[in-house]
Amino acid sequence: MYKDFFGFREEPFSIVPSSRYLFLSQRHREAMQHLQAGLGQGGGFAMLTGEVGTGKTTVAKAMLASLTDKTASALILNPTFSSKDLLEAICDEFAIEYPENASLKRLSQGIYRYLQHNDQQGINTLVVIDEAQHLSADVLEQLRLLTNLETDERKLLKVLLIGQPELQDKLRTTQLRQLAQRITGRYHLLPLTEGETRQYIEFRLSKAGGELKLFTSSGISVISHASQGVPRLINLMADKCLYYAYHSGEKQVSKTLAHQACNDIIAYQAPGVGNHIEVASIAVKKGYSPYLIAGVAGVLVAGLVYWQGDNLLNHFKTQSDSQVKVNQESQQVIEPNEVRLSNKAIESNKTEATANLPLSIEQDSFSEQDRFPEPEVATQAQLELKQYLSAVTDKIAAIQELYAVWGYQAGVLDGLCESKSNQLFQCQKELGTFEQLVAGDVPVVLSLLIDNQMSYVTLYQVNDDKAQVLNGEQRIVLPVSQLQQYWSGEYYRIWQRELTETLRMNQTGEQVRKLDEKLSIVLGEPVSDRYVFDETLKNKVELFQRWQKMTVDGIAGRNTLKRLDLMTQHQAPSLKGESVQ
Repeated sequence: MYKDFFGFREEPFSIVPSSRYLFLSQRHREAMQHLQAGLGQGGGFAMLTGEVGTGKTTVAKAMLASLTDKTASALILNPTFSSKDLLEAICDEFAIEYPENASLKRLSQGIYRYLQHNDQQGINTLVVIDEAQHLSADVLEQLRLLTNLETDERKLLKVLLIGQPELQDKLRTTQLRQLAQRITGRYHLLPLTEGETRQYIEFRLSKAGGELKLFTSSGISVISHASQGVPRLINLMADKCLYYAYHSGEKQVSKTLAHQACNDIIAYQAPGVGNHIEVASIAVKKGYSPYLIAGVAGVLVAGLVYWQGDNLLNHFKTQSDSQVKVNQESQQVIEPNEVRLSNKAIESNKTEATANLPLSIEQDSFSEQDRFPEPEVATQAQLELKQYLSAVTDKIAAIQELYAVWGYQAGVLDGLCESKSNQLFQCQKELGTFEQLVAGDVPVVLSLLIDNQMSYVTLYQVNDDKAQVLNGEQRIVLPVSQLQQYWSGEYYRIWQRELTETLRMNQTGEQVRKLDEKLSIVLGEPVSDRYVFDETLKNKVELFQRWQKMTVDGIAGRNTLKRLDLMTQHQAPSLKGESVQ
């Protein structure tokens, strides 16, 4: 309905699952790491839990998409089965033949033979069961029996259970204690933070071809609070916001409009789902002065103190003394890890701009506990690392530093990262994985989410398991795994822009010649120096698009030109420098 009004290619907040709208927040990626580690250590079971709509199925599908051809996988979405039904469903997913009315024994034997065959071929077998809280205790026990087949090193069948928090309660029962003891990887998926909610909304807007600034910051804040960070509710609320904006003729979702839309959605949810948002208190709506309200509150508090007398004061004193004692004890617990500072300058072959960053801050003594710390026992080294990584909160300054790595002195307009701010470079905000950044092999600005606050660093170099980042003052060396804990998945990239306009059949000019030159270089074909976009050049474009797994239409549009420019950069800085020590 509002698609044409806002210029969308499709509705951005549909609740129908789509791989194109797969958004992995920091929490989702961390869940994948925990589960992959649990299943990869020879264990038979892993478990992912979370409230309704937090993205559990998203994590499962992302894990399945990341598997190699060395893993045979099955996804079971509706497990309201008996033991026999479950075994039949597993057989169906893996194309295991079985006779009609086969017994449990016959089905189990077929599955066992299939698992043994896969093991002989070096293939792992994984079954993912969604909505596992609906499985009965008997069916879960049948699953455990299936995983009894094993070698000296690993289980032949791995099972990932995905469910709501009730699944945790079910596994605490005496009947299922054997299964609970076999779960080697567990993760409870929490809702999105406000910063992640903003990234989620902007990500979906971008995928649908809309403007990222369509929602005001205050409007997003309202949605984040009302939805409690649940992605499915965020979709419903954001969709309703756009619906109301369309009918009001507004081109941007304001705070007031978001209030109205969110409360309309919450009104139809079950009790306890989402938060109602009041635009103003009843007293203010009726015209009472906020100073009067504060005065009345003050009188009530004073009366309470007078009424409780010495008992209340003694209570406060006891609480205060206890707090001092806790603080003193906590100071004794925190022991700093080793953090070495040196005056080693950045190597002279780097750009002059980055050579002015004199300090190297190295932190290489992280234990496994440090990677996933409990909040109350954070080490001094972790607190210092957070301080260094959160030093730059100005996105413009961070992007200007990225330009400096390329040897270019950037202005404020360049730092805004707007498409038409620079004739030499293109700047763009994107979402991706760390593996994609390494494959791209150029420095980028990373958006970090630390204690619910956004900060920015320049990813300057990556070698093996260590990364080097710049924060405007220092050069920081830290484990990649540590950096990924704080990275939101959002980054800013710049590249030299040589192809600036969409090119298609029968067009002529220097841009066509440059397109042919670049395509010939990456495809390993002779350069023809043609100035006409003819059938031969169209075939080159299609071949390039097919190779890069893009939409094959023979038109050199924005995405095709961007990919081609990125693959043919001249004298671009590389992430692969000397080994990071």
